[in-house]
Amino acid sequence: MSQRGGYGTPIYAVHEYELREGVTPEAFERAVAQAIRRNLFSLPGLVQFRFLKGIKGERVGRYAALWIFENREAWERLWGPLDNPYPKDKYPESWKIWEDEILAPLLDRDPDRIVYTDYVELRFEGDEAG
Repeated sequence: MSQRGGYGTPIYAVHEYELREGVTPEAFERAVAQAIRRNLFSLPGLVQFRFLKGIKGERVGRYAALWIFENREAWERLWGPLDNPYPKDKYPESWKIWEDEILAPLLDRDPDRIVYTDYVELRFEGDEAG
């Protein structure tokens, strides 16, 4: 049985990206590299991020990002509480650049309308990660 993930455990956010028709994988990967070079993901409480490309299963050849936040408190400082998320105008400036200038022209929808799931890490007794 798991211990309930709480405010002290990491938050994992999985964002799924669907490219607009005509956008090549190379264009998306160049844009991600540009965002990284511009240090757009230097957000307080974001401890790690990874960009992923499906190799098997439902999303072969499609992209996702994994964002790992220190804990729920850090996540809520950026995005607001679960029951009352911040409006886009309260997002960090670098995130607005990522979404509006870099990501929006590449995706088949507004970046705020992508499929995503935020997860809390479960901790188990004897788990080395816990």
